[in-house]
Amino acid sequence: MAKDRLDKVLGNFGLGSRSDVKKEIHQGLVKVNGIVTKDPGFKVSLADEVTYYEETLIRKEFYYFMMNKAPDCITATEDPREKTVMDYLTERHQNMNLFPVGRLDKETEGLLLFTTDGTLAHYYTSPKHFVEKEYYAEISDPVTNEDIHSFEKGIVLDDGYKTLPARLAIPDPNKPKVVTVWLKEGKYRQIRRMFQCLGKEVVYLKRMKMGNLELDPTLTLGCYRELTLAEETLLKEKTPIIQ
Repeated sequence: MAKDRLDKVLGNFGLGSRSDVKKEIHQGLVKVNGIVTKDPGFKVSLADEVTYYEETLIRKEFYYFMMNKAPDCITATEDPREKTVMDYLTERHQNMNLFPVGRLDKETEGLLLFTTDGTLAHYYTSPKHFVEKEYYAEISDPVTNEDIHSFEKGIVLDDGYKTLPARLAIPDPNKPKVVTVWLKEGKYRQIRRMFQCLGKEVVYLKRMKMGNLELDPTLTLGCYRELTLAEETLLKEKTPIIQ
């Protein structure tokens, strides 16, 4: 099992800069397997129990969080002018090297993943894997069967790009302006642009699902939490390519 320096482990957990945690280690504020360890270079593995002050750290190889993204921020790790999704994270989580997986437009709400796992992030964002995302949308005008067929065939966007076949459904026939959309790709403002090509506008858009992982309905806008072990399993299940 791989081992890392104690000061690196604490730093990666978001507990402060390397120099800050070194001072705390020297001060005897950190224990490894119940024993005070004052050596910042002491090597520990995931099997070792690390206690910081009186907090036992729950350490993993990678971390996974879900957020219900609010419509007042952009999906970026930093921006000099705009509020970003990172501003909703606690200071500790901001220091954990978490990053968002993919992006949602500023106005779009819903499921956004954060992780330290670059391999998984690449899988979910690479177009060749066709991981399907599900969205709830409210449209300015009633959606028709012709619109559904247009989504199925692919729509030529304003820049000349033809989208991959997508699925569009009207869950309640009495509410033809409320739809569910499933995409296998994620071009810039794609759903909004697809409906614009059909002469309609997206009034409200929320991502509900990525692959097998669903947004926790109890999460209010801007709130987030770590995934459960069951959700991590769902997240890591290789989603079949949708033909």
